[in-house]
Amino acid sequence: MAGLGLPDRGRVDHFFASKGHSPDALERVDFTVSLETGYSSQAHLDSDLKDVTRAVQVDPASVAVGYAAPERIVSTEWLSANLGHRQLRLLEANEDSLLYDAGHIPTAAKVDWRSELAGPGTHDVLDPARLAALMNSKGIGRGHTIVVYGDKQNRWAAHLLWVLTLFGHTDVRLLDGGRAAWLAEGRETTLDFPRLAQADYPLIKRDDETNRVFRDQLARSLGGSTVLDVRSPEEYAGPRRPIPEYPVERSARAGHIPSAKNIPWTSAITPSGHFLPVAELADAFSALGDGKRSKIVTYCQIGERSAHTWFVLKFLLGLPNVRHYDGGWSEWGNTITAPIATGEDPGAAPGP
Repeated sequence: MAGLGLPDRGRVDHFFASKGHSPDALERVDFTVSLETGYSSQAHLDSDLKDVTRAVQVDPASVAVGYAAPERIVSTEWLSANLGHRQLRLLEANEDSLLYDAGHIPTAAKVDWRSELAGPGTHDVLDPARLAALMNSKGIGRGHTIVVYGDKQNRWAAHLLWVLTLFGHTDVRLLDGGRAAWLAEGRETTLDFPRLAQADYPLIKRDDETNRVFRDQLARSLGGSTVLDVRSPEEYAGPRRPIPEYPVERSARAGHIPSAKNIPWTSAITPSGHFLPVAELADAFSALGDGKRSKIVTYCQIGERSAHTWFVLKFLLGLPNVRHYDGGWSEWGNTITAPIATGEDPGAAPGP
């Protein structure tokens, strides 16, 4: 992670001890993958075979920073060192679906948010059968560690991570800085598509309660939940409709959900797209008050920016009750009976 220096060894050792790992848990399966042969040498193959059951370890740099769930975020350095681990799968999710074909991280598979992350003819999240088919097509089993990344400061990668969390995939991590950081550091890319063996991902019931909220649920909870609008101040106040760079994201009305606070999603990242240190993140979201006691709901226009903020609040700051309203303003603003507020003030939550 940018500018973080060497990890604090004491904090790293404490974290791994708390997880029941021995001191050698920081070891890596460190071999180079050849896209032509699969392995660069017999020795590398032998090393891999010996370590088939070894889990993909947590990035010690993430532990050193002090994030609440360091197992959910990795640095470019860590990913470079772990490329080729048998238990590791990479997924690239870009807003611009053509970027992948122009070059991507070796072994990464592409996920198109438009065609692969929603049900047919809807904006709803895909169902268990489609999720299993997607994972199988990417060579991903239930026990694999998944690292996701993408363009636009990881907004769609964060959305993909949120979707996988709904289905209870236990080890999904976000690449800090995303695609831009990998390219800026001059790291290896390829035009080759990975050879993906068909997997056998099970049908898993989608959990729509723990990390998600629907419009009617949110409407009933106004006044009892902290609602966070992570769009730009112009979108929040109302005069900016539609967003110039996203003309298709239209709503019949402009404004925000009554009582919603406005903290733009970009408050969590540096200009390079890396996440801020913990203390700066806490300052950026201080308007939420005592987040550990609050029920927090994030939303934006169509769900990708607020998924990014959901990730920050839940996994980096460790707030226990954060849910994501993925319908966003595109649903709320187009619902005739839904109350709205305009201007810079949050406005009052409607009465019962």
